[in-house]
Amino acid sequence: MTSRRAGLWTILLAFGVLGILAACTRQAPAPKATPAESAAPSPAPTPKAWTPEPKTQPEQQLQVQTSADYFNKQHVLKRIHFDTDKWNIRPEDRAILKENAQWLLAHPQFKVIIEGHCDERQTQAYNLALGERRADAAKQYLIGLGIPATRIQTVSYGKSRPLCTEHTEECWAKNRRDEFLLEDMNQ
Repeated sequence: MTSRRAGLWTILLAFGVLGILAACTRQAPAPKATPAESAAPSPAPTPKAWTPEPKTQPEQQLQVQTSADYFNKQHVLKRIHFDTDKWNIRPEDRAILKENAQWLLAHPQFKVIIEGHCDERQTQAYNLALGERRADAAKQYLIGLGIPATRIQTVSYGKSRPLCTEHTEECWAKNRRDEFLLEDMNQ
């Protein structure tokens, strides 16, 4: 009978241990919410802050603007001016054309449109012809500095697009000019 008693004690001991383990793993019941707590919405979980992945190469961090519009807004190509009823390139404007040519040589993905402009005096026909001569003079100068003719277009606006509208010599001098606008080669 001792073996029977030992077996019984083993079974009772096993049930006791299982009961203790079961009691330890039970969760306490949740406390009942008060009416004020149940009416209030539970706060939204705080989202984890987003952190960008580090970039491994410096060129990925640098975003370079390369559009013609961007460079036109930056005025990288400077305008030149002319004397009254003249289309020859003045000495002070030759340096500007050299700078423009250097920029164009360094950026072969662009072509340039040279716009010839005049002041308000003379007829529209006269000013259109004079504006064309001014644009052609700048084109020939740039070609002489190494810019391929295929990258240069000219247009004359005569007196139709003034920078200044006052009727003074100072204002007319501003309007006697060539403007240089970049355009993408694939346009």
